[in-house]
Amino acid sequence: MKILAIDTSTGACSAAVLAADRVFERFEFAPQRHAELILPMIESVLSDAGLKLHDIDGLAFGRGPGAFTGVRIAVGVIQGISLGTGLKVAPVSTLAALAQGVYRQHEAARVLTAIDARMGEIYFAAFAVEPVQDQNESFPRRRESTGKSTTEFWRLQEVLAERVCKTAEAPLPESAGWIGAGTGFATYPEPLRERLGSLLGDVLPDAHPHAQDVATLAVDIFARGDAVDAEYALPVYLRDRVADTQ
Repeated sequence: MKILAIDTSTGACSAAVLAADRVFERFEFAPQRHAELILPMIESVLSDAGLKLHDIDGLAFGRGPGAFTGVRIAVGVIQGISLGTGLKVAPVSTLAALAQGVYRQHEAARVLTAIDARMGEIYFAAFAVEPVQDQNESFPRRRESTGKSTTEFWRLQEVLAERVCKTAEAPLPESAGWIGAGTGFATYPEPLRERLGSLLGDVLPDAHPHAQDVATLAVDIFARGDAVDAEYALPVYLRDRVADTQ
């Protein structure tokens, strides 16, 4: 299916079209410019894919957790498109999209994600990429083997459920060999290193969610029949208090 996806949950802004195993994406790190950029980005990726909005089969967006204003922008834009077209929407965890992006770019199968939540906290979760037999609910990885291309199918599994917490309260995975990714590792590098210790390997503090990874994870959501109508395309903040009022 052809999926249009957006993400504005962090300082990065992106839109992507996934169609026929091809991805077309616009991505820019542009804090506080999401409202200005996202609609032109959508127009650009549709044009790059040679598609019109009526050619799209489904929508997806980074539903949080993340920056309050950024998540609200994504919700407003995707609800507007859904209401105008009648298309179903796949809400995708931005932490999961972040982990999927690290796997896509670095083939890292175990990722600890941490996004700066301000007020001394992080949005935190852990994900592992595992091979599966069911190709209907998975994403492909193509690799060269003995001179010919083979395709394996993988699924992103949530190992530690997403939460908002202090760095000292971040839950620990049972084994070592995890890559850390996200702005939480940029804001709190030493506290997270101290907390995670030998469980943590490389760190990618500048990693951000990408719309193309939101689209990839949305494929499973549509396959399971879990896509929703516009009014149920809602943000996830993980906490009630979204701003420091002191």
